[in-house]
Order: sequence, then C-alpha cells, then structure tokens
Amino acid sequence: MSDLIASSGAEPKQRIREGSRITLHFALLLQSGEEIDTTRRGQPATLTLGDGNLLPGFEAVLMGMQEGDDAQITVAAADAFGERNPANVQVMPKDRFTDFGPDQTLEPGLMISFQAADGELPGVVTDVYAETVKIDFNHPLSGNDIVFDVSILNVDNA
Repeated sequence: MSDLIASSGAEPKQRIREGSRITLHFALLLQSGEEIDTTRRGQPATLTLGDGNLLPGFEAVLMGMQEGDDAQITVAAADAFGERNPANVQVMPKDRFTDFGPDQTLEPGLMISFQAADGELPGVVTDVYAETVKIDFNHPLSGNDIVFDVSILNVDNA
C-alpha cells in the first residue's frame, strides 16, 4: 500500500477507529486515473466504520486518520475488489437463456442477474458461441489496484 497523506496540522482531533462515525468525500480511481466513483461532485458520505458500507481494505486505510486529513492511498487489488479468479468464469448452455425477450440479445458486455442461494449473482457475458455462452462472475473491478482519494470532513467517536 502506498500513500500520500496531508494533515491540517492544527490541534489534535479525534482519530478514526472501529465504530467511528465519519463524514468524508472520496473518489475511487484506477491506476490510469480513470474515475470509478466519487462523492466529490455531490454530498459527502457519512458512515460508521465497520458497518459494511466500505470494503475492509478501504476501512483499514482510514484507521488513525483525523478530520482535515486528505489522502491518496493505493489499495492493492486483493484488498479492494479481489483478484480475478478464473474459476468465476463459466461456460453455460445457450438454451439456459430462453427467457430473453425479443428486445434482448445475448452479446458480450451484457450483465445478467442469476439466482443464487443467498440472493442475486450478477454475471457479464464475455463470449457467445453457437451452443454456449461464457459468463464472468468476477467483480468488474477485480484484479485492479484502486487509488482511494479521500478527504476526512468529520470524525465522531461518541
């Protein structure tokens, strides 16, 4: 993990810890600089550290930061959205997709929701063959290191 942190340098403030209620602005960027998600053009996010709103890898880098801190931290793929897993790419019979309406076409890039034991599981069509369809169930951002650009606006440890 690499980081660049700027602190306000003012008097000591509450530091982020497990259970802290924090308000922050953030952007998630690929290494190329392409923005994936951001709050910076809208309202900041408010969450409680450990409530499941952020992946553990992103929460870990916030620990110890305080109000006024700005950071750009690279979160390794394994700690962000995970590494790509070849076992999550599956080939299925094309006749399994007969529920499609006339306005839907099986084509690469199409996201399909599958029923799983614990809810829905999204998959992306990567290839369509004569009798089969290849579906990728990896998270679309898996395998990518992510730059977490964050500004801590408020920390409440009450």
